[in-house]
Amino acid sequence: MKILAHRGYWKAKNEKNSPQALRTALEKGYGFESDVRDYVGRMVISHNIADASCQDAEEVFRWLAEYGDRYCFAINIKADGLKNILQDFVRKYKIENYFLFDMSVPQMVEFAEMGLRFFSRQSEYETEPVMYGQAAGIWIDGFQGHEWITERLVGGHLASGKEVCLVSPDLHGNADYRDFWTKLAGWDIDFSRVLLCTDYPDEAKAFFKNIL
Repeated sequence: MKILAHRGYWKAKNEKNSPQALRTALEKGYGFESDVRDYVGRMVISHNIADASCQDAEEVFRWLAEYGDRYCFAINIKADGLKNILQDFVRKYKIENYFLFDMSVPQMVEFAEMGLRFFSRQSEYETEPVMYGQAAGIWIDGFQGHEWITERLVGGHLASGKEVCLVSPDLHGNADYRDFWTKLAGWDIDFSRVLLCTDYPDEAKAFFKNIL
């Protein structure tokens, strides 16, 4: 299983998505999830509305290439119209270990046509992932709980040739995230195609040391 550091490797919340947080994640051997938007013709890293202080996204792709494309970049699409920039960066820096998610359906169609890797979403509210056949994987997110996320569900996606990224409950402020981790660790699935996105990558690394 691969661990994704949610918005980079940070200790204080104001460090999320910062250049230091993203760079440190790579230095510590983690992939990461982060948000991209457009700002005056550039693609930048930002969860909220972008401004001139936002990290330039191309530098992040350079870092990924510097680390030999070993670590996954889960790219949360926060704005339409980024397809050409994304395709240019993926090709320029020869990045294959990435996926796009959370885009609008029209954008998903365009990404599929361009051959860009994307994950479809599944949650309590999105019970049937959109464009399942074209998706490289499924982003599974339990907003209100994780009881419905089962070994059978995840195993079915894996058997269909998909990768699966599981959102750890701590991203929603749930204190029972270790209960979910314990359940997950007991599953008989192919963990080589499973990712876990968490605010606590070091804790997850220690917890899942036997299946990483």
